[in-house]
Amino acid sequence: MDSNFLKKLIEIAGSEQVCTDEPMKQHTTFRIGGRADYFVSPTETEQIRKVIELCRRENMPWYVIGNGSNLLVSDHGFRGVIIRLFKNYAGLRIEGEQIFVQAGALLSRTANAALQEGLTGFEFAAGIPGTIGGAMVMNAGAYGGEMKDITEFVTVLTPEGELLTLKREELEMGYRTSLIARKGYLVLEAVLKLTRGNQEQIKEKMADLRQRRISKQPLEYPSAGSTFKRPQGYFAGKLIMDAGLCGFQVGGAQVSEKHCGFVVNTGDATAEDVLELIRQVSAKVRALEGVTLEPEVRLLGEFK
Repeated sequence: MDSNFLKKLIEIAGSEQVCTDEPMKQHTTFRIGGRADYFVSPTETEQIRKVIELCRRENMPWYVIGNGSNLLVSDHGFRGVIIRLFKNYAGLRIEGEQIFVQAGALLSRTANAALQEGLTGFEFAAGIPGTIGGAMVMNAGAYGGEMKDITEFVTVLTPEGELLTLKREELEMGYRTSLIARKGYLVLEAVLKLTRGNQEQIKEKMADLRQRRISKQPLEYPSAGSTFKRPQGYFAGKLIMDAGLCGFQVGGAQVSEKHCGFVVNTGDATAEDVLELIRQVSAKVRALEGVTLEPEVRLLGEFK
């Protein structure tokens, strides 16, 4: 541990927002991951900018997370700085039909805020277990809706430390991708444009989608949601099921018996278990179906 570097981090973000040797399994929905050397929870845009600037200057690896819902962290942890935006950088306000929301705000919280104001268009995202920042990077979607449908502007921090505000048409949002991802931009805030609706109908739709999730997805186990991207013209879950891999297990990692598109942690899975299962599933599906499955989950740290 570099005490001089730690001191500089504390000077930027404050001692209450800086931890060392932090177990990453506490910050991912997979409940997997070794320790991060440094863990910072900034509260302001300037703190985020300065922490990243410090990391670059000191050649210290860094990575930004929301609530870790699409992340597989190595069993060896992360030798660098984790910057967590979830919780502390999660401001939200509504003006008319616009929602101004910071990157660390949960999609579920944003959907509930829209419901309270009688705004429709965000119901599809209510059950996605992620934050606004990650949703923008990946153009998250479900049940016929995508972030690109309701995004008006996004403010980002460029790798050079510049603040940019991008319009929807500049974001180049496609299936699980965007200009933000390709350019390595960091999402700070988004402006969403919804429409007035019937509050009772919005509530019913959210309840219906929630019930569909509960009935079809293995929410009783830790996971990172859909593990594989949808191959064009196919469904990953069906390909895996047709390959006879329903319930297939490596260590504590398992292809969910409830939904084959999900890899779940049955209790004591390691990151290596999950990655080996992903590799074996991909290889078998490619051999049997001739289709390449690409992981949707992101890997952080060193793997074999």
